[in-house]
Amino acid sequence: MKTTMIRISAALGAVIIAAPALAQDLTFWSWRQEDRAAYEQFIGTFEAANPGITVNFETFEATNYNTILSTALAGGTGPDVMMVRAYGGLENVASAGYLEPLSTETVPALADFAESALAAESMRSDGTIYAVPFASQTQLVIYNKAIFDANGLEEPQDWAELEAVSQTLLDAGVIPFANGTATAWQNETVTFGLGSSLMGTDFYNELVAGETDFTDERFTNALAAVNDIAQSYFPDGFIGLDYPSAQQLFSSGMAAMFIGGSYELANFAAQNPDIELGMFAAPGETAEDEKLVGLYFDGGYAVNAASANKDAAITFVNYLASQEFGQAFANTLNNISTIPGVSFDNPLLAEVAELNQSSIPYLMLAHFRYGEPSGSVLIQSEMQKLFAGETEPQAIGEALTTGLSAWYEPFQD
Repeated sequence: MKTTMIRISAALGAVIIAAPALAQDLTFWSWRQEDRAAYEQFIGTFEAANPGITVNFETFEATNYNTILSTALAGGTGPDVMMVRAYGGLENVASAGYLEPLSTETVPALADFAESALAAESMRSDGTIYAVPFASQTQLVIYNKAIFDANGLEEPQDWAELEAVSQTLLDAGVIPFANGTATAWQNETVTFGLGSSLMGTDFYNELVAGETDFTDERFTNALAAVNDIAQSYFPDGFIGLDYPSAQQLFSSGMAAMFIGGSYELANFAAQNPDIELGMFAAPGETAEDEKLVGLYFDGGYAVNAASANKDAAITFVNYLASQEFGQAFANTLNNISTIPGVSFDNPLLAEVAELNQSSIPYLMLAHFRYGEPSGSVLIQSEMQKLFAGETEPQAIGEALTTGLSAWYEPFQD
């Protein structure tokens, strides 16, 4: 795997709008504090190719980022270029007129992006694009290969095999799954990282077409199966186990599997450089069922509509849309770039990219975070009750359908 940033070739000039004659300083905001060193490398390469522009990178705590950004933009200030969330998070700032619309005329590389990636950074009402997508994330099962090998285990091909693998590990004194659910968003991760194949593509398609709702047995049965795994094979007291502690259980080798996102891979490798990771899509009920991962797009790069340096900002965003940047992004941050043509030298990333070929969107984020209450808030709360024995899957289906009907029109009939 390459460890140094790829130098942008002279060909970059062919895809970047010419830099302005006068020097301009850009501010670039992000919630990715942990990626500062990498972005400073990326910016250094851009500045070398565009001597008329300087980019000042500023990061903020992720939890408060949306509020900080929205407040600044509403006040007529904010950065020239910013990272924005996808889906409903994007619409919150774009609908207020804070973001500059993008097109293939201003950012030619957008013509080659996948439609699903662009949709995550567009307004649903008219399809206007407001940001260059920067990464996709995949919800799946990550496992410790050494532990699997030591116990003669292989990746399960159906749900019964998943249970058998888990029981073998438990009998050997190994915690099968490291996950805890005290951190609210982990309830959602566990639900769809483990249950997507059980729900299936047909359920997803019918749901978004308005032909079924969350009371559908394909959904509620999946919740029941996920709960069975949690009760039997998660750590003792898992509903009180927070996210960092669960990560530590896995990276230390005390647990064999972790339901999470592709974003976990680099973190686990950093915590334990000796760990050998594998991954699989949690299986369906039978081996013949399509094995599906949950896929979503993580955010994008947008331009402030009120920027006094808009030409320079567009120049920088063109760089962020280039294949050269995408390759550097993948190699340096070990993340799945959405830019077409990027290859993955890290074999784990290459495996994630392969698994992405059989996926459904990470449901609540991609479709049900556009109003209040959001699907994510509802599923996180309801699954915590299920894990605690305070509700049933069928009641969750009813609660989701009723709650979302406050703003989701297909559920109002």
